[in-house]
Amino acid sequence: MTDRIAIYAGSFDPLTNGHLDVLKASLSVADMVFAAIGIQAAKKPLFSFEERVSLIKQVSAAEFGKDASRIEVVSFDGLLIDAARKLGASIMIRGLRDGTDLDYEMQMAGMNETMAPELQTVFLPASPSVRTITATLVRQIASMGGNVRPFVPAPVAEALAGKFRT
Repeated sequence: MTDRIAIYAGSFDPLTNGHLDVLKASLSVADMVFAAIGIQAAKKPLFSFEERVSLIKQVSAAEFGKDASRIEVVSFDGLLIDAARKLGASIMIRGLRDGTDLDYEMQMAGMNETMAPELQTVFLPASPSVRTITATLVRQIASMGGNVRPFVPAPVAEALAGKFRT
């Protein structure tokens, strides 16, 4: 039997408890998971690629113990299907928070299936406690001095505080 390799893509800017919830669930459907950080030249992220890799690795080690070795953090630009193929993934993980996400993700899955029928999109619903969390809202709250600790792992909260110290 071959290993089930999945790719879970996002900006992870920053890593939230929602991302962590989906990452944990992805470990139950795949033997190896690539947390793929999308790099877009037009976007200026709050955290550098290296900082995001470090936070994902640090939090994964603390949260998943030995299973953290089944997660590898990579970057990609361009189409996710091309990154999946390059990494040998057969599963594309997509987290769902609500019906709006489902509508968008279904369209994306249909397009991806047409372009890459060998890849399977797997939707993982976010747990109710993290469904409202978005990285965009977390950045906004942090930038205004708000408490982001309910929404992100402790190391991420500390890193955000460092970004917005005046």
